[in-house]
Amino acid sequence: MKRNALINLVKWKQKNDRKPLIIKGARQVGKTWLMKEFARLEYKYCAYINFESSPHLKNLFIANYDINRILMAISIEVGFNPTEQDTLIVLDEIQEAEGALTSLKYFYENAPQYHIMAAGSLLGVILGSKTSFPVGKVDFLELYPLTFTEFLEATNDQPLVQVLHLFDWSTVELFKTKLVERLKQYYFVGGMPEAVQTFVNGFDIKKIREVHQNLLNAYEQDFSKHAPHSIVPRIRMLWHSIPAQLAKENRKFIYGLIKKGARAKEYEEAINWLIDCGLLLKVYQVNKPALPLKAYEDLKSFKLYMLDVGLLGAMAGLDAKTLLLGNKLFTEFKGAITEQFVLQQLLPQKIESINYWSAQNARAEVDFLLQWQGKVIPVEVKSEENLQAKSLRVYQDKFSPSISIRVSMTNYRKQSILINLPLYAVNNLTQLIDAKE
Repeated sequence: MKRNALINLVKWKQKNDRKPLIIKGARQVGKTWLMKEFARLEYKYCAYINFESSPHLKNLFIANYDINRILMAISIEVGFNPTEQDTLIVLDEIQEAEGALTSLKYFYENAPQYHIMAAGSLLGVILGSKTSFPVGKVDFLELYPLTFTEFLEATNDQPLVQVLHLFDWSTVELFKTKLVERLKQYYFVGGMPEAVQTFVNGFDIKKIREVHQNLLNAYEQDFSKHAPHSIVPRIRMLWHSIPAQLAKENRKFIYGLIKKGARAKEYEEAINWLIDCGLLLKVYQVNKPALPLKAYEDLKSFKLYMLDVGLLGAMAGLDAKTLLLGNKLFTEFKGAITEQFVLQQLLPQKIESINYWSAQNARAEVDFLLQWQGKVIPVEVKSEENLQAKSLRVYQDKFSPSISIRVSMTNYRKQSILINLPLYAVNNLTQLIDAKE
């Protein structure tokens, strides 16, 4: 399957001031595949080291950080001498080898001509706890689940991706039925690579849900294995509360839904742990939609979303009919699914800040505020074809934005400052805004 992140890796390779690259992302989002595929496409050789499957190398960095000695050990392990330009050196599960992360500093300072890439499970948690990590000596790339356009690429719908990318709306409308069908399938399957591959091999609902459940089980095992023992029970309770949090009409996170009487200070560490390992996404409310948005964040008011829309549906126990046929009994939760989907498509677009806004009387709420190219852009999310964007109108009257976005199942249209963008085109939102400037 094709990943858009490959484009970013090519740019990294071509940089004159290239640093060792750390790929961050939740377990099973495809980090190892991405590194190996990049090596296959762009290099003659790949010196791949996995410190989990090669435990004898775990002590490689303890004695010292002599780069010649480290390169000699890598050569012995892979069976050839890595060259400066033709070899990609991949250090996978880097957290398993003490000192391996620190060694990247010395690769940058003493051997910058080598192309070094690293990744690992729960690396966000580990990086967060390493106060001595060599800041400024490495580059980072965040890898997320497959976006909807990557999903279309995987299902051999490249022409649909092309017309969406060109904003050829008259052609897009001709194939709206196909796009909506694929969109609803994506709501069920999500973007985890194994689930997408299972879908491509044949739309077996049972097998896809088994993949989801296996992933959810693996994450829960990580709680016990890697999280501090004192917060594991709170992590589990918090994790299992997410579907109920998003099922509310007001999706602001409420501690009381975890358990009666729960308080913020009891769960702050659990929330941060799940965010650091990439399983939860946090979106803060802002008190004022001004630049920079982060300066106006209300740190006590936020929403928590999951890593992936397919995993959210699996955890909530939604069956395929609910999502594919539009079961009205689940209209509200389908709204949460749609918000999850939109956020999931926005994150890889490298938007400077993603927040939300709520009026003080709580009678109006804009689902997302985007800081992009010196503007604050409100985005209202509708799960169906309903165009009654009352909250967006309240926001427009109060703050007079230069552009507003409403995403829904309806066709593209532009009305003064308001753009209605079909949900299946959200991957191209920032490109569309730039094209309109």
